[in-house]
Amino acid sequence: MEALAAGFFGLLIGSFLNVCIYRLPRDLSVVRPRSHCTACERTIAWYDNIPVVSYILLGGKCRYCHAAFSIRYPLVELLTGALFFWSVHSRGWNPVGLKLCVFSAIMVDLIFTDLADRILPDEFTLGGAAAGVLLAAFTPPVSSVTLLFLPPALPVWIHSVVEAAAGSVACAGLLWLTGQIYKRVRRREGLGFGDVKMLLTVGAFLGLPGSLLTVFFGSVLGAIIGGLFIYLSKEDMTYELPFGSFLGIAALVVELFGEQITAWYWKLG
Repeated sequence: MEALAAGFFGLLIGSFLNVCIYRLPRDLSVVRPRSHCTACERTIAWYDNIPVVSYILLGGKCRYCHAAFSIRYPLVELLTGALFFWSVHSRGWNPVGLKLCVFSAIMVDLIFTDLADRILPDEFTLGGAAAGVLLAAFTPPVSSVTLLFLPPALPVWIHSVVEAAAGSVACAGLLWLTGQIYKRVRRREGLGFGDVKMLLTVGAFLGLPGSLLTVFFGSVLGAIIGGLFIYLSKEDMTYELPFGSFLGIAALVVELFGEQITAWYWKLG
């Protein structure tokens, strides 16, 4: 029942994320005005704004002008609901489950915002990093890295917060350094600073090992999918890929299945 309740709440959060995905890149308020059709600007009634259900009943179109709504709206809602359900189902109705729900919502927003507008809003990157460090105080450390330089006798919450902060700064700093090296060698930008700020969030939630694994998987995913897209669409090699979207997908995979992936790797080794 707790997982189902979390999934339902996730649908509502997904509806709000859709507002953020559209409005934040355009510097619009996410509070006012109320949800409206971007074609005819008519306010959407509450009964036409029920997550997923309203989209199906309306056939994906505005009730008034019949302009088509993006399929992104139900996808974001369904994905967020599914992630919330799985977070509580797998981790429990506790601070760890709540932390994973928050992280999932942040990643969903960043994945779709970067995909649509090549923008990673500070509200979710820097705000997400702050949330990750704060929530670390109420959850166990995500790895044992802090035991290498902190006395084991310190309270667990200190280890957890230091792990979150260290993972955040170290991984983002490593990506920033990689981008600077690329810029000096190739004489052009190869990495947006938004990606660096996004890794502040990933590191705060996943710690240093998890964030490094995210960068690895995200890079592989970006190289494969991005390469195929450029090849099939005949785009120029300088085409700007949504690396933040690949990082977000990789981060969710690591958060949800990181332990299984690690166990599988060591078993093969």
